[in-house]
Amino acid sequence: MLEFACHTWAFTDLTLPEALGTIARLGFSWVDIGSGANFNAARAADNPRQAAADIRADLDLFNLKVSDLYLLLPRISAADEARRAKELELYRALLPFAVELGAPGITLSPGLPDVADPQGARDRAVAALREMVRLGTEAGLKVSVEPHLDSLAPTAAAAQRLLDDVPGLRLTVDWAHLVCGGAAHADILGLLPHARHVQVRQAARGKLQTPFDAGAIDAAQVLAGLQAAGYTGVICVEYMNTPGWHGLVSVNAVREVARMRDALRAARDA
Repeated sequence: MLEFACHTWAFTDLTLPEALGTIARLGFSWVDIGSGANFNAARAADNPRQAAADIRADLDLFNLKVSDLYLLLPRISAADEARRAKELELYRALLPFAVELGAPGITLSPGLPDVADPQGARDRAVAALREMVRLGTEAGLKVSVEPHLDSLAPTAAAAQRLLDDVPGLRLTVDWAHLVCGGAAHADILGLLPHARHVQVRQAARGKLQTPFDAGAIDAAQVLAGLQAAGYTGVICVEYMNTPGWHGLVSVNAVREVARMRDALRAARDA
C-alpha cells in the first residue's frame, strides 16, 4: 500500500524538532528532510554520525521514518572548478550522515544552467552526477535528481536526457514543478517508471504553489498514474515557504498539508 510523507520545508519557520513534531501530529509516519532553514547540511558534514544520532533521537520520539534526504547541491554544473569541488566534497562528507539517518536515498538538483555555456554546464553536471551515483551506490543509497524550474532539467524531456547520460540515476518527481512549467499529464506519466520518490503539492500553470481549491492537480489522477506505473515508494506532501518564486503563493502550511494528505488518502483507499 502506498504511504505518505510530509516535507520539513513546509515548516521552515520552526526548528527541525518542532517541524518533526508538527508532521507527526498531522498523522504522518514518514518525513522528507531537506537542507535549508531547519537543517544545516554543512554543519552536519562536520560530524555526520553525531548529527544523524541527534536527529534519529527526535525521529524515534515522534515515531517517524525518513523517506528522503534532499541535499540540493546545484553548483555541480558551475564553470568554477572550486565551486564544483566544494559541492562534491560536501556530498561525500554527508554520505555517512545519510546512512546513519536511515535515509533510503538522496535527492539532488540536476545543476544550474549557464546561459554563456549551456552545453558545458550540462557536461559538467553529467560528470558530477555520474560520480555522485557511484559514491551513493557504494554507500547503499539510491540517488535521484528532481526535475525543476531554473535547473538543467526543467522539463520531462530534459530529465529523460539526463537519465540516458547517467546510468543508475533515478528521479524525484515533483508534480508541481512540472505542472507549473506547463507539462502535460502524459509527459509526467512518462517519467514515473524512473521515479525513486514523488512529491506533490497543489499548483497550476505558472503558479508553483496554490491553495488547494485554486490548484490544477487532481490527487486521484496522481494516484492512478503512480499505481499504473507500479510505483511502490512513498509520496511526499511537499509545501514550501518561498512566496513569489514562479508565482508560489504563501499558504497556511498545516491546513494545506492536511487537505492534500486527505485527498491522497481518499484516492488511495477508494
